[in-house]
Amino acid sequence: MGDGGVIRGETRQAGYGGRNGQIDIMRGIAILLVLFHHFNIAYRLDDTALARAIGWDAVRAVARNGNYGVTMFFVISGYLITTNALKRWNDLRNIELRAFYVLRIARIAPALVLLLVVVNSLAWAGIPIFMNHAQQGEPVLSFWLVNLASLTFWMNVLIGAHGWVNYALGVLWSLSVEEVFYLSFPLLCLVLRREAWLFAVWAAFIVIGPLYRLGHQGEEEQFLYAYFACFDGIATGCCAALLARRRLSGGRAQSALRWGVIVLMIWLYLGWPISQSNVFGVTAIASGTAVLLLTARDKSAGWLGFSWLGRLSYELYLFHLIVLGLLRTFFVPALATAESKLILLAVYLLCSAIVSMAIARFYAEPLNRGIRRWFAARHRAATDVHDEDQRLSPEWTER
Repeated sequence: MGDGGVIRGETRQAGYGGRNGQIDIMRGIAILLVLFHHFNIAYRLDDTALARAIGWDAVRAVARNGNYGVTMFFVISGYLITTNALKRWNDLRNIELRAFYVLRIARIAPALVLLLVVVNSLAWAGIPIFMNHAQQGEPVLSFWLVNLASLTFWMNVLIGAHGWVNYALGVLWSLSVEEVFYLSFPLLCLVLRREAWLFAVWAAFIVIGPLYRLGHQGEEEQFLYAYFACFDGIATGCCAALLARRRLSGGRAQSALRWGVIVLMIWLYLGWPISQSNVFGVTAIASGTAVLLLTARDKSAGWLGFSWLGRLSYELYLFHLIVLGLLRTFFVPALATAESKLILLAVYLLCSAIVSMAIARFYAEPLNRGIRRWFAARHRAATDVHDEDQRLSPEWTER
């Protein structure tokens, strides 16, 4: 899912010198909600010690609404894309089209290509869960088509037309939403030029979102995964980034607002399944996330490891279903005992984190930096207008 979605992209905030720990914590919580949601689909936790300890209704309330975690990612993504564009180019009307797209490619492409290679290889190795699957009476789609949809960002359209055609690649629906939105982002900035007009266009997406979801109730592939069902989350983050330039008053009022929003978001999340609350629930979660971003001033290291998970959110999102798919292959859910499910949950979370950390550290981030440095070198050679400080500026060479 995009820079903060599930793609964290650049982590330096406009107006800050380094990472914002609170934003990483938000991403860490969001990715855990997604991971827990998918595990409970595979290994229903109703008979486990966890369900006996806190009640199945409580466990189910947390697990069923994992898609709201993706909504949070969308908002964070829009916020970070906009704040970092403002930091790099000072004004959105100055955005450089080629540079914007190269930076997007540098962040998303390495891990995405690796995901496709791994899933295709596991399918060709004969592991059924990684093969493409047909829905009732439909032909099995070729891997060529599914790979094309993955690389050109219409996996959500494919899912809407044919259902969940591939288990491990299903997560790419959110990446499709983000990247199609970001295809228009710099173009709108260059054409509209004024922040007020940009705000108006993004506000229109925010209005269209609940209307679209309302018009497609009963069609999960539409009210949860379609472009216009999700663009409002990203647009909310973009608007929040523009508002962030007008500092909110701090102190007790800001703290009270922040905690009030957190309580309301938890109440909504636990109170209603997303299948019933999505029309305005997505809007509420997105708006709450925006408020948390606007009041996120803490640059601390994080809380209980959530910040660390937040930094790995893109890799975790892309690769956790590979780990879960392998577990489902070797530990068939129908045969799993109540006692073994919590052990499998721990193994799943631990292995997903280790795999994601390794991919980020030794593969995705080195390629990300390498592509950016390559582009920065070409950019300098073409323009020859940067002084030495600009040549070494980390905004071109760091994530």
